[in-house]
Amino acid sequence: MSRLLRREDAPPVPVRELTAVSSDGSRIHVDLHGPEGAPAVLLAHGWTCNTHFWAAQIRDLAVDHRVIAYDQRGHGRSPEGGVAGYSTNALADDLEAVLAATLAPGEKAVLAGHSMGGMTLMAASRRAGLREHAAAVLLCSTGSSRLLAESLVLPLKAGAVRTRLTRAVLGARAPLGPVTPLSKKILKYATMGAGSAPERVDACARIVHACPRRARVAWGHVLAGLDVEAGARELRVPTAVIAGADDRLTPPVHARAIAAALPQGLGLTELTGMGHMTPVEAPEVVTAKIRELVTEYVAVAATGKEEVA
Repeated sequence: MSRLLRREDAPPVPVRELTAVSSDGSRIHVDLHGPEGAPAVLLAHGWTCNTHFWAAQIRDLAVDHRVIAYDQRGHGRSPEGGVAGYSTNALADDLEAVLAATLAPGEKAVLAGHSMGGMTLMAASRRAGLREHAAAVLLCSTGSSRLLAESLVLPLKAGAVRTRLTRAVLGARAPLGPVTPLSKKILKYATMGAGSAPERVDACARIVHACPRRARVAWGHVLAGLDVEAGARELRVPTAVIAGADDRLTPPVHARAIAAALPQGLGLTELTGMGHMTPVEAPEVVTAKIRELVTEYVAVAATGKEEVA
């Protein structure tokens, strides 16, 4: 899939690739970057994306971190879901499988999720695998419920009509087709800030348009009925939240609600002028926050010390 991106927009070649097997037999593709023994970071991408979405973070962090990036089921190089199909439980199952396949027992990591990747972390908050391995969490541009009701993609008054039409957009079966100037304009409007650089819009468009239609539609239906609010309240590790102030897909109202619900919240960073694709639109900010969490919490976890509440 790297051939679809410019060289400078693609992540480096992984040090190693592996397949994690989820509880229902689904095979999850995982890329490993960086030196063995370095502090670990796991990256979970969002709906219609793949590991290349994290290219900027991987290039920076892999210099001195062990970076684990995986394709959600049905995305990238992870084939369609197994018998469990598509659900928030499947997201949590797959995350646990990746954690078990890449981290030693008791090894801690910073877990970062964008959009559906953040929903994955909230869905898995009560899972033994997450509680064993998460030193800290970063949630980027995500929501825990009411995605249809709060979406601002369609410029209509809030209410039943906008919600119904937004549901239709999420579940649309029409192919996205090739990347064109028009398709990039539409994607930029829906998912990115007005000032986003053309090369970043192009990179996001090529990633999104490469998503298999069946997975896009199936996960769209899951997102339409999403409710992981309880998971946010059970995410009992230090957790930071980042949101784009101009996000139309998951407007900041979601980030504010999540930040208020977190048991160990580290605050919310709202990025002026940024949309939904914050790791691509503001890569330096997202990467710096991940590094900060590693410094503050992975080293603490490794020494067995605990933060004072």
